[in-house]
Amino acid sequence: MPRFISTTPDSRLLPFPWSTPLADWPINLLVALPRGLSRHVVRFIQVGDSVYAAKEVVEHLANHEYRLLTDLHRLGTPSVEPIGIITERMDHDCNPLDPILLTRHLEFALPYRSLFSPGVRQETVSRLIDAMVVLIARLHLIGFKWGDISLSNILFRRDAGAFAAYLVDAETGEMHDRLTDGQRLQDMEIARTNLFGDFLDLQAAGRLQAPFDPLALVSMVMTRYAELWQELTGAEEFSVSEMDRIEGRVRRLNALGFDVAEMDIQTDDGSSKIRIQPKVVDAGHHQRRLMRLTGLDTEENQARRLLNDLDTYRFRSGQTKADEAVVAHRWLTEQFEPVMQQVPAALRAKREPAQLFHELLDYRWYKSQREHRDVPLVEAAKGYVRDVLQGLPDEAMNKDALIPADGSPQLVNPFDPSQGYVEEGDDEPLPPDPWESAADAAPEPSPFLDIAALRAKAASS
Repeated sequence: MPRFISTTPDSRLLPFPWSTPLADWPINLLVALPRGLSRHVVRFIQVGDSVYAAKEVVEHLANHEYRLLTDLHRLGTPSVEPIGIITERMDHDCNPLDPILLTRHLEFALPYRSLFSPGVRQETVSRLIDAMVVLIARLHLIGFKWGDISLSNILFRRDAGAFAAYLVDAETGEMHDRLTDGQRLQDMEIARTNLFGDFLDLQAAGRLQAPFDPLALVSMVMTRYAELWQELTGAEEFSVSEMDRIEGRVRRLNALGFDVAEMDIQTDDGSSKIRIQPKVVDAGHHQRRLMRLTGLDTEENQARRLLNDLDTYRFRSGQTKADEAVVAHRWLTEQFEPVMQQVPAALRAKREPAQLFHELLDYRWYKSQREHRDVPLVEAAKGYVRDVLQGLPDEAMNKDALIPADGSPQLVNPFDPSQGYVEEGDDEPLPPDPWESAADAAPEPSPFLDIAALRAKAASS
């Protein structure tokens, strides 16, 4: 009889054929989902309404990874959720089988091979790299040395106009109280080698074409990581006449999505210089604010976009002096929930709610600009469901859906309403987004990890 080790026991797992090698399991127990490359046998299994990823791996690695994933999940780090380990497995001839590590399938997440496809846009690649760099920095901040950074060990989820990255494989990881610079740099050297191989593999498969160059992409990862780490942890020195730079540093970190636990400020009586060094706790600045106000659990950039809409709603409805929590409740019941009610149950697997609301805001703005009127939110929601959502496969791209069957105005890309409609000969820049311009949002760089642009915006605000 196999042994089950789990912090969240699930009795529905007991009838599964644990005495059969995972590679030989009957297909009626498996779920076909996209997954990355793996040196181990990995399958997705259906357990009631849940989907688990099952990985067959030697016992000491299974135990090690389970403990690390449990620690990462407890710390709120973007990683898959561990479910348990099945050990002491024997086949029908009483030969020992490797244990199986179970993790919860991360909904709405895709492996890199589903995102790197022929014709992938430069902005998409840049955003994927940004997401990966932020994940690595977050892991290093909590003292986690990955030991095997690669695209195959990361899943990506849509996060408003960007992506969020999640750790999938932790079997080579190590948890420390704090990483030394040597440990961090060693991790990044491993990343340099692995990522170069990943990009070469994509290039050989025709998924990464000109102008993308594997070596240039790796260099981009290393440069952006170094800039982000310096921004998160580096000391800054300035004169006493520039005290506002302390607040500017905090604003820049918040704009990147990170919170500051404390600021180490040192002054010298015999000098006019001040030295500051932040202690960054973790990313999730906007996530935590949105969760506190509304109870919505989202990605960081989704939270930023929803908070912008909340702030705009507060301004447009004349509630600027009302309590923030009261306004947030009204926004939830008058804006967010009515939109979700317009989505048929059969289409709810297309997008998670926060991502859907973000795309709807883009769709509403372009529709308002095209029709020269302020389109009501519920009306826009019905149009978004009709024109965009119903044509989407579940988290997959389908070029057959690019031309609307009813001949209605064509979006440049129905999977990303932020690109607007196809308009021949229309090269004029679009006017500012009225739903964004009224909000008192933190300065936001473009691209996300353009640290120099972020510093300039923080300094001028």
